Amino acid sequence: MIAGNEFQRHAIAAHVTQRLAGPARAILGFQELLLEQARDLGLTNLETDLERIGVAARQLNGLIDRLIDGKVGFPDVREVEAEARLRHDLRTPLNAIIGYSEMLLEDAGDLHQLKEDLRVMLAAAAELLKQVDAIAGLSRGEAIETLQPRDRTEIDAAELERLLFKAERDAWSDQGGRILVVDDVASNRDLLSRRLRRDGHRVVTADSGLSALARLTEDEFDLILLDILMPDMNGIEILSRLKAENRWRHVPVIMISGLSEVAAVARCIEAGADDYLTKPFNPILLRARINSTLERKRWLDREHRYLQQIEAEKRRADTLIHAILPDQIVARLQGGEEIIADRFEEVSILFADIVGFSPIAARLPPSDLVRRLDRTFSKFDLLTQEHRVEKIKTIGDAYMAACGIPEPSADHADRIVALGKSMLESLRDLASDNDRFRIRIGIHSGPVVAGLIGRHRFVYDVWGETVNIASRLESQGVADRMQISEATKRALHGHWTLEPRCALDLRGIGTVETYLVR
Repeated sequence: MIAGNEFQRHAIAAHVTQRLAGPARAILGFQELLLEQARDLGLTNLETDLERIGVAARQLNGLIDRLIDGKVGFPDVREVEAEARLRHDLRTPLNAIIGYSEMLLEDAGDLHQLKEDLRVMLAAAAELLKQVDAIAGLSRGEAIETLQPRDRTEIDAAELERLLFKAERDAWSDQGGRILVVDDVASNRDLLSRRLRRDGHRVVTADSGLSALARLTEDEFDLILLDILMPDMNGIEILSRLKAENRWRHVPVIMISGLSEVAAVARCIEAGADDYLTKPFNPILLRARINSTLERKRWLDREHRYLQQIEAEKRRADTLIHAILPDQIVARLQGGEEIIADRFEEVSILFADIVGFSPIAARLPPSDLVRRLDRTFSKFDLLTQEHRVEKIKTIGDAYMAACGIPEPSADHADRIVALGKSMLESLRDLASDNDRFRIRIGIHSGPVVAGLIGRHRFVYDVWGETVNIASRLESQGVADRMQISEATKRALHGHWTLEPRCALDLRGIGTVETYLVR
């Protein structure tokens, strides 16, 4: 690849420098790791040689750094001789590193991790030995020329240049954000505000930590630029307050300071800062950092809105499914059960049917009819909840309920009879007219099978002879009265006033003694 302009020449030179200096940096890094391992393992016999490797590695890195900076020179020496001395100076620490590493490798025994790190270090040193001529060539400023043809194809400086400028243009074209600038120095606030406003942002300033908190309670911000050194409350304290409050926790914070120490940067990042900028600001770097942080905030806001929508839909779905199915059945479905079918030995079933519904339906307009049915069955729904009875379904103008499922209950008969009385009373309380609904109620107790059927529209239903008998007791019952079977009478524990009615001969079942509940 031919360098087409100054930027591309710089890019290729940086690549060459990285290729040549990289192994030296790796050697020093692995030496530090090995020394820590040896100390942790109590291998004091290895420490001396590792420290010697460290001395050589620092010497090597120092020499390469000076070469890169162009500070190595040999006055009063011819160029050829100077380069020869450079090669000698580079080989001296490399040979020391290789020699001591090989000795340590022999002494490492079965310490596999230690041996593996030593081998990596040896490989890096061997690679550098091959590159000594190229490294020495840096003293002549021949970085690009030292590249072999194969290396020249590894980077595409022109493409890198295109991407960098494209990224810059894209970032600058982004929509501005609302930014709070917190700095106790007026000139810093003014300068920063003017730069941000020129870039299309809306800016609010605060001259102290306390005034920043006051601003935050009054308004919402997309980003906070926060100075560390302030008289009333320092930036770290404010940052801690922000991250402790749910309403401010997700607002990104970029710390700004004249402090460039690594410890200060690390402390701010640990405390929750999103970035760190040192004064005086490089305008291009400042713009890039702010745009990048605002873009992340926009993505987080979108994610937050999507999560809220998902939560709302989930709550709505949960409400709907709980309105259709008993809570216990919902829990079993959510627990992964695919087939729900149970047998219950002691259950009471209630059927309620509107007497003379067909003539009423013929007389009333459809909207009035549906409104009256909805009002009546909605009232019955509330009564089932009040008496802790499960509504099973409505069948045309009939209403079906069960007690003792899906959780067995010792007082199933008492509760369902209490429900029947409440249903009758609720209809009596309605204003009387010719079209007032009157119902017959039939109740029987015994075993049933209950289960969930359907895939798209779930129905929790019950089956068995108990259901059939309850239905026939209703159909052969009395308007405005509740007719129960002998089995239900035996299952009652409360004091109910019962009036013997008759013995019904049910086809396929036989004679069933019946009673009316007063």
